[in-house]
Amino acid sequence: MSDITLTLPPIGFGTYALRGRSGADAVTSAIRNGYRLIDSAFSYENEASVADGVARAVDEGAAAREDLIVTSKIPGRHFGYEPALAAIEESAARMRVIGPIDLYLIHQPYGDVYGSWRTMEKIYAEGGARAIGVSNFAPDRYLDLVLHNQIVPAVNQIETHPFLQRTEEQQFLAKHGTILESWGPFAEGRNQLFTNAVLTKIGDQYGKTTAQVVLRWFIQRGIIV
Repeated sequence: MSDITLTLPPIGFGTYALRGRSGADAVTSAIRNGYRLIDSAFSYENEASVADGVARAVDEGAAAREDLIVTSKIPGRHFGYEPALAAIEESAARMRVIGPIDLYLIHQPYGDVYGSWRTMEKIYAEGGARAIGVSNFAPDRYLDLVLHNQIVPAVNQIETHPFLQRTEEQQFLAKHGTILESWGPFAEGRNQLFTNAVLTKIGDQYGKTTAQVVLRWFIQRGIIV
């Protein structure tokens, strides 16, 4: 069965490298300014800071907790049923101030993915996450997971941007009931994206920045950013 049990906002706030009080402040500010999807991970070493920022925003009335979708991810080194369960329990403890994590992903397709996914299915069934998914799964690894397990991943978060468009892969995921979610939507600044001639020309035509053009491209394709 498909695991798309919640509606993801089209644009989320990534928290890689945001840590400590400044990281929490950034998350609170993002929510104040309209972000409702917050993306973290065990490996980012910032789950507690992200949770503090979310809790403060909720306490201030910037957003209701039920309207926020907080994501975290099992690190690739914690593969298998028991290691994945331990990682999830650690994440939950660090983020307990905001209650259950909304969306939990397997960060990389390493090792005993089946064991990790059985843990994810268990957590989902027990209400420990509103949805579960994967990240960085190539089509073959993704399909293998779908064919041999009960729950279809809600999302596959993979590198996607104008220089790596994933058109066929998006269609493939959608066929099986999974949403494509992009990391690195601005190509991490590579290939001079912000001064790209084609994107700049489109932006000039509509009075928009190159970044706005890229974000609109994602939204029109139905890709979560």
